[in-house]
Amino acid sequence: MKMMVNLKRLFPLCLVLILSVFIVSACQLDTEGTSEVALTGLSPNEINNEAFQDLFPLHYASYQKNLEMSDTKFGGSVLASKFEHNREPYAPILFNGYGFAKEYNEDRGHIYAVEDNISIARINDKSIASCFTCKSSAVPSMIDQFGDEFWTKNFRNEIIPLAEEMGHSPIGCSDCHDPETMELQVTRPMFATAMLEKGEDISNPTLNEMRTYVCAQCHVEYYFEPENKAVTFPWSEGYQPEEMFEYYETIAMESGFSKDWIHNVSGAPMLKSQHPEYETWAEGTHGKAEVSCSDCHMPYTREDDRKKITSHYWTSPLKTIEQSCRTCHADQTEDELKDKVESIQDMNKDALDKAGDILLTSHYYVNKMITSGVPEDKIKQAQDLVRMGQWFWDMVSAENSTGFHNPQGSMDSLKTSVEASNEAIILATEELVKFDVNIDELKEEIEKVKKAVYDEPDNFKKNEHATNDYFPPQKN
Repeated sequence: MKMMVNLKRLFPLCLVLILSVFIVSACQLDTEGTSEVALTGLSPNEINNEAFQDLFPLHYASYQKNLEMSDTKFGGSVLASKFEHNREPYAPILFNGYGFAKEYNEDRGHIYAVEDNISIARINDKSIASCFTCKSSAVPSMIDQFGDEFWTKNFRNEIIPLAEEMGHSPIGCSDCHDPETMELQVTRPMFATAMLEKGEDISNPTLNEMRTYVCAQCHVEYYFEPENKAVTFPWSEGYQPEEMFEYYETIAMESGFSKDWIHNVSGAPMLKSQHPEYETWAEGTHGKAEVSCSDCHMPYTREDDRKKITSHYWTSPLKTIEQSCRTCHADQTEDELKDKVESIQDMNKDALDKAGDILLTSHYYVNKMITSGVPEDKIKQAQDLVRMGQWFWDMVSAENSTGFHNPQGSMDSLKTSVEASNEAIILATEELVKFDVNIDELKEEIEKVKKAVYDEPDNFKKNEHATNDYFPPQKN
């Protein structure tokens, strides 16, 4: 099925209304603060960011700030491996047998999207175009051109050369704006499809909704539909982790998608959460208050002492507290707001690490069940619990706010993860003692593996220490 890829095409009867509303955030404010429709003179198929530079120099200059790399306490834009000791040093174990155990980096930002996507070790000669969906401004045109054949085209041999020939850019202007009118637009068809399947009408969106939709089309959890590998969102049951997990256990399973990979330690069929910012935000305080993504991550700024623009410096609000946070929280100082955010993140990071350690342990207990000859039905029960534990852990790990987008929801998810992982360990222990397995020895061997992974200086070799003679690999 070939989907239309922007709101003007999807909903032509609403175009006049949408156009009149969207101009404010579409870079059309003049120096007096009044708005008017102004055609850019650009081709409707323009996908190169530099083409917009002379028309919107202030917006383009703010976009260029994304080249700067600086960190906050738990994130930022400096290129760094998640395997570092102060981040998630046991990720090479938790994702063992999958590409994320080879290389998994912190996000550097939209302006580096193409460069980092091409160079990451998870991409290989068999990778498909689906992996490029939200990285390049050429993708909407490619989907228009190829339809469902786009998703399975070879990433390196077909898609990258074509994108370069088309003069593409990393995520930028045409991904969110109509090049002719600068209206906000949804350019990734899977978002429109998912919203319709969820029963949400986006045919007549408000400006505030669009200031979220343009972000939500990519900052989401997804999987590749098994038949044509189309990027698909698991939303028909809802946005909460338990609702998406239920989707994967039923609807996705019935359609032929059962897993992202087989875990190399536990042999469990695993799900990999991607970057569920939209789903987490939607169920959090700001989402329910209808505070848009752009309100916090693209605040209004004054340029040249008089021109009000929407900043296109897409970064943590902790770097722009005065414009992003104090617009609503003027009763608190910058330091007070920063401390409040970081205290929430401290709590979530501590809970994430503890849940991850229990989850890691559960993988090894299942490994020992397999090698000790425990009945297959018991192993399957334990693997299902490990799968569940990792899903609820990864919904927080893979999300880029370290819990802030939904503090209580994130803690609830980690609680569910701990419960599932502990249940797997209890089940495994009950079975292992029947086979005279020394549980103290098992615990010691787990600590040895953790130390070997932690101490390995080469990030690309850390995953190799996750299995050994005591814990042999289980991937089929």
